[in-house]
Amino acid sequence: MKLYETLEVALKKEPNYVTDNGELKKWVVINKAQNYDAELIGLLLDDKELKAKFFLEIKGVLVFNQSLFVQFLEQKNYLNDSYTIYKNKVGLNIDGRYLKQLNEVALVWPFKDCVLEGGQSREEDKREEIFFNEILAQDEINQLLEPKVLTNAKRYTAKVEKPLDKFNRNEQGIITENLILKGNNLLALHTLKEEFAGNVKLIYIDPPYNTEGDSFKYNDKFTHSSWLTFIKNRIEVAKKLLKDDGVIFIQVGDEEVHYLKVLTDDIFGRENFINTVARVAKTASNKGTHFAPSIDFILCYSKNKLLLKEFYGKVDESLYKKTEIEGKNKGQKYRDDIALYQSSLDPLRGCVNQRYFIKAPDGSLLIPPGNAMPTEIKEGAFIPPPTKEDKVWRWSFDTYFKKKDLLVFKETKTSPLLNEKGEKAKYNIYTKSYLFEREETGTKPRNYLDQFINRKGADYIKKLDIEFNYSKPVELIEYLISIVNTEKTDIVLDFFAGSGTTAEAVLRVNSSDEGKRQFILCEQMDYIETVTVPRVCKVMENNKEGEFVYLELKKYNQIFVEQIESVKDTKALLKIWEEMKAKSFLNYNVDLQKQEAHIEEFKALTLAEQKQHLVELLDKNQLYVNLSSLNDKDFAVSAEEKKATKEFYQINDKK
Repeated sequence: MKLYETLEVALKKEPNYVTDNGELKKWVVINKAQNYDAELIGLLLDDKELKAKFFLEIKGVLVFNQSLFVQFLEQKNYLNDSYTIYKNKVGLNIDGRYLKQLNEVALVWPFKDCVLEGGQSREEDKREEIFFNEILAQDEINQLLEPKVLTNAKRYTAKVEKPLDKFNRNEQGIITENLILKGNNLLALHTLKEEFAGNVKLIYIDPPYNTEGDSFKYNDKFTHSSWLTFIKNRIEVAKKLLKDDGVIFIQVGDEEVHYLKVLTDDIFGRENFINTVARVAKTASNKGTHFAPSIDFILCYSKNKLLLKEFYGKVDESLYKKTEIEGKNKGQKYRDDIALYQSSLDPLRGCVNQRYFIKAPDGSLLIPPGNAMPTEIKEGAFIPPPTKEDKVWRWSFDTYFKKKDLLVFKETKTSPLLNEKGEKAKYNIYTKSYLFEREETGTKPRNYLDQFINRKGADYIKKLDIEFNYSKPVELIEYLISIVNTEKTDIVLDFFAGSGTTAEAVLRVNSSDEGKRQFILCEQMDYIETVTVPRVCKVMENNKEGEFVYLELKKYNQIFVEQIESVKDTKALLKIWEEMKAKSFLNYNVDLQKQEAHIEEFKALTLAEQKQHLVELLDKNQLYVNLSSLNDKDFAVSAEEKKATKEFYQINDKK
């Protein structure tokens, strides 16, 4: 029994504390407590649980903790589902110590001390978010975050879909499967924590930016404080999943990046901050009032920076794109390999002394793209650029000379360019002569990325015949995986999975080095079945290899939430209400007789208000079926669900 229920039962033994309608006179009880009423104190002492909660033992004497008792009643009285001591007083202390006592910078906001139950779908925008205070509602939080029962377990391969038989595991007993998990990502993370705590190498997430836009499929219209609580809850548990040398990348817009930086400093420790990477999201825009927004940001942290190896750019040849470019002479075509990753010798406009010859391993002399050929050349000779379109090296010759041993040349080809007389050119021009692989002592990856614009992700996903907005370029995540130096069996987690870009990035990297990196995706939205899973299946089919296990958190009250959100009229809502009365778990303080007595008032509300009201009646701790209820007949867990759940958690009935 919850503490409040226990208290209510005890207090209702005294008739003077109860109204004619059977409700507790909380204001009377509070007044009695403030005056140390002997009768009230006696009632509390008669109950073992209340005695332990509201009394202190000092030298063998029990002392009534009046302030805690009054505070508990006040919060329960005024806040209904929201049990927080920061309703009116915000951020006065951290961990019980006042800010003026600390030599620290802290980010504070309403409900920072809470767990936000709220979901992500657009339909929930108008629903009042549910907060549980970490101290006063510990019972509720423990129940909310308990590991869940799993359902609808399937194994997908490049060719078939079939029921899950068992999970493959490594020598340490940890699941080695690629996983796609459907369900509220906060609850999914706490479920995954049971199996993968301390074993994830890299986390990439692309959460809602809190832009107040209404076209994004997530709830992207949080209030500022709700967004911070939403993110804080999830990053705190994500940290527990990381290995000691693990890394997290959090992609976010400028609406929240600065607040998020202070928040993540607090969670990971400022000493474990790696960098803020700016990414060009779009190359041209007239939106915005004073500046046209074109970049977003990726915050990078390590769980323990002291254990983290240096990053370096390990770029695979398959990441380079070949394009046909029209030659200026005689209409001839030539191939120019344009790097998606701009390395130190990529051609670009610049100073004259950055246009020089390089000798390739086969003896060829290479220059950046340009049409003018000299009559005499030698390695290191400078050639003045004849036209504005001519290119030069990114490195000066002095820099090149110092670092040329780091270069790896591949596939140097003779160009079919014609000279001014229409004759075949005498010398090779630049084709592919830049850094493919950097040693650890080589150039570090930049914290400014201008080659991964959103359009690449959008164009690519259209080619897969999948409709999804705001898909990030798969090359971006592939690049992040490569610079972190992930091992071939490392785990990569994305708990805002969206269209499944992270899964494809992992499969691509594995294909390039024959690795077996493992991806884990979490997604709550229903498009996981029409977008995420089909995309990953298409990638596996194209690669002719790969597989993953699909799982769902078993819903209970969440089924009613989704039904409520989807209906179009009051008549349909009333049918759901009848089912809720018979099958759902309602809040402990819901009076069914009162609900029925005021049904006409309910009908007079707007449809949005009716939906909000019904959702608030549901017990949010029963949205999904807890592992502890696996054998509870009320939840009707099937034999298949029990098998998959026990296999995941390694529950042995014989123990």
